[in-house]
Amino acid sequence: MLHLRMITPPHLTDQVLAFIDQTVGTTHLVVLPGAARDPAGDLVLCDVAREAADELLHEMRSLGIDKSGSIAVENIDLSISTRADDAEEEAPGEAADAVVWEQLAEATHEESTLTITYSVFMIVATMIAACGVVLDNAILIVGAMAVGPEFGPLAGICTGLVQRRPGLAGRSLFALVIGFTAAIVATTAFSLVMDALGLFHEHMLENPRPNTSFIWQPDPFSFVVALLAGVVGMMSLTSAKAGALVGVAISVTTVPAGANAAVALSYGDFGQMWGSGIQLALNLGGIILSGTLTLIAWKLLWRTQRGRWIRTPKA
Repeated sequence: MLHLRMITPPHLTDQVLAFIDQTVGTTHLVVLPGAARDPAGDLVLCDVAREAADELLHEMRSLGIDKSGSIAVENIDLSISTRADDAEEEAPGEAADAVVWEQLAEATHEESTLTITYSVFMIVATMIAACGVVLDNAILIVGAMAVGPEFGPLAGICTGLVQRRPGLAGRSLFALVIGFTAAIVATTAFSLVMDALGLFHEHMLENPRPNTSFIWQPDPFSFVVALLAGVVGMMSLTSAKAGALVGVAISVTTVPAGANAAVALSYGDFGQMWGSGIQLALNLGGIILSGTLTLIAWKLLWRTQRGRWIRTPKA
């Protein structure tokens, strides 16, 4: 269940209440006339099943509530109420499969903005991966994949394309490009420092590396795995039962590929650098492609349900 808190202009309150009343999966409706002061208006509270939330939010925005008042949405972790149970049962579909597009756009907006925190995570993850490729240590590679924050901008690009939000897609692409560029430049410098300290050696990069050589030797499986990771990644963001993205992170080699390219660049090994660049491009492209197609398919699926969220008037 989701909890909606809305401030509505008095002249729109009746329309808001009418739509809430006819939307299946809604309950616990509370109206406090004139309770809001900034902006001035009526306070309307209600709970709605996740499956019906997107339709309800769409209608509220069509009334301009987001501009003339406000709409806040919160997840309800626990609701001990028979009426809430009935509302969940009444709503079509399953909560775990429902997509609240406004919530998804907001989540990807936060995760896809170029910030100091994002940049630090990106740089540190790439440096960890650099240690992993030099030492041929798969554990460090997995750790770097888990730390890397690059899936946020990738999800933002997918969401922006599907929702036709060029601002979100552009901001996400900017964060992705600048993040990887900064990480590769910083890791190249890091590699040179480690070499000067005697911790990295060129022969460590050139020696056979059975555990990590796949990072700079792309093959068709690189793209296939990226496609699968994109599907699972977007599903993890849209599902109400979304788990940690660690499972997705260890399926692709974006950060390690960037790290291998940086270390290879520091030693002038342009063959490995080129192979790592291709691996990086295949993974990024595959995730964006499958992630976008997954969202399109999900949007079309739920569009076929349109109309089932309207409560049938009682005779």
